[in-house]
Amino acid sequence: MSHRTKKRESGFSLLEMTVSVAVGSVLLAAATQVYVQGVSATWVTKQRAEMQQDFRAASNIVTRDLSLAGAGLNPGAAFALPSASTPVYGCDQTPKCYINGTSVKYPLQGTTAYLYGLLPGYDDGPTLLAAQGPTDAVTVVYTDTNFFLDCYTATVTSTTTVDFTLPGSTSGNCTAPGGNAGAQAVNNSANGLVAGDLVWFSLGTVNVIAEVTTAATAGGVATFAPADVLGFNQASSVTYSLANQFSTGNKTGYGVRIFVITYYIDTTQAQPRLMQQVSGHTPVPIAENVVYLKLTYNLFNDATDTPAIGCSNPGAASDGCSGASTGLLPNQITQTNIQNMAMDSTQQAGMFGLSNGYQRIDLQTSVCARNLTFVNNYPN
Repeated sequence: MSHRTKKRESGFSLLEMTVSVAVGSVLLAAATQVYVQGVSATWVTKQRAEMQQDFRAASNIVTRDLSLAGAGLNPGAAFALPSASTPVYGCDQTPKCYINGTSVKYPLQGTTAYLYGLLPGYDDGPTLLAAQGPTDAVTVVYTDTNFFLDCYTATVTSTTTVDFTLPGSTSGNCTAPGGNAGAQAVNNSANGLVAGDLVWFSLGTVNVIAEVTTAATAGGVATFAPADVLGFNQASSVTYSLANQFSTGNKTGYGVRIFVITYYIDTTQAQPRLMQQVSGHTPVPIAENVVYLKLTYNLFNDATDTPAIGCSNPGAASDGCSGASTGLLPNQITQTNIQNMAMDSTQQAGMFGLSNGYQRIDLQTSVCARNLTFVNNYPN
């Protein structure tokens, strides 16, 4: 009789299978952890780089404009404004006002409002954190050096209109390369006069600031109608108004467009934004997630030959520098100090379950107001 030999079939026992699954799970968990940490590190690095790039761009714009405060304006960088009602900044043509939801009035000397090359905005911005208190705004003023309106003769033809004409020969105040030939048309599509622009008129010995309410025509006529958004175009009975110059017969001179540029924090969107508004035009965002803006100022008292350092509210009785700047004017500012401009990242706190939290960048720097009038004293 023959017998078949039965060969035992090989396989894993339950114990072996259990050990294998356990070891594999440990290896898989370790690999997953390494992957998550790698992705998280990449995310953090990307966020950091993006935030630094955005913050650098924003800080460059702000510091550049602060350094230009008063550029091209008269020595002293101060213009008396029509003040039957105080002119304002921070509004556009819609009309809507933006600096913490409202407008800001130009500062007064007595009963007369003045436009300066630099306008501090102490506590004018919104409060993002109660512990920090209100944020600041800041406004700089300088002339437009790319639009050669000064080559034209400006003639006030009515209480609301000005006719810009190129004279036969180049005037001494024309800044265009090549003289009149380099002056753009007043209604130039790229940079001609439009509603919301501010023009500084030099009419003999009188300086007047007026707001364009209707864009210039092909014939060079611009309208400066009353009830303008920023409140410059006041009645003919009001001193320092354009209408007043027409009524008094002081009608001919030249004009220069000026930029009144305000920086402030806007909280109307999901993420706070640093905004830039130019004259009477709609603001544009400069950077998102800018969550704090605070500034101080250094001034110089010409009468006493003494400086006032680190004043948060310069000129006021409570100036933040022990009264050293009390009574001084914005055109005596020598330096703007960005005490703190802060940006937070958009990174999610629980990203990948690692609770990475947020990243933050803070800027502290000082910018010389070199175009304002001040005195440098050196020790003997």
